[in-house]
Amino acid sequence: MLKKNGKKKRHTMEEHITFTSGNLTLEGLYQKHRGARGAIITHPHPLYGGDMSNPVVEALVRSFNRKNISTLRFNFRGVGRSEGNHGGGIDEGQDTIAAIRFLKESGITSIQLAGYSFGSWVLAHLPAVPAEVNGMIFVSPPLAFMPFRTVHSLSQLKLVITGEEDEIAPVHLIRNSLQTWSPGAKVEVIDHADHFYYGCFDALEDVMHNYLSCEASG
Repeated sequence: MLKKNGKKKRHTMEEHITFTSGNLTLEGLYQKHRGARGAIITHPHPLYGGDMSNPVVEALVRSFNRKNISTLRFNFRGVGRSEGNHGGGIDEGQDTIAAIRFLKESGITSIQLAGYSFGSWVLAHLPAVPAEVNGMIFVSPPLAFMPFRTVHSLSQLKLVITGEEDEIAPVHLIRNSLQTWSPGAKVEVIDHADHFYYGCFDALEDVMHNYLSCEASG
């Protein structure tokens, strides 16, 4: 089900790996820490240039790694060296389930899912969330750009982050949606940030640091 290539590593200590989603081989970057906690980070829309090297994705990876939480980011089908073609978001959900399976087979039993933009849409539409998933984080869910009409309950959703100037993920739509998605989820709005967070990555990581610190102590 999975294959690791220990010879190809990045300076961040992430390991280039592949895993299968159905009959497709997908590529990812995996950083392993001691313990059973892990996180999967899903990237923005591939038809608009989104991939696992997106700077918001990288900021999320850094945030988890600083808390010694293992991370897996990967390219959805049809992106980079991942096989297949864009699946409109639903097929990418199957890719995410396959990524969860990869972590489980790697000894990770407590998993958080963090999606940015399109990546959060994919998480919101997973057909079933495995029991190992104990938290979700959405960064700028694109409520003004993509339909979320069929999303009714997201009990695992704990945190939603958006930018003060984000017109694709406006805070008023987020707050309205959370009334049915997950009323207890926290909303964090980053001053001066738009959908792309340029110039605001440190602020994004600060929000993540505070959230993960509270999770660890709670």
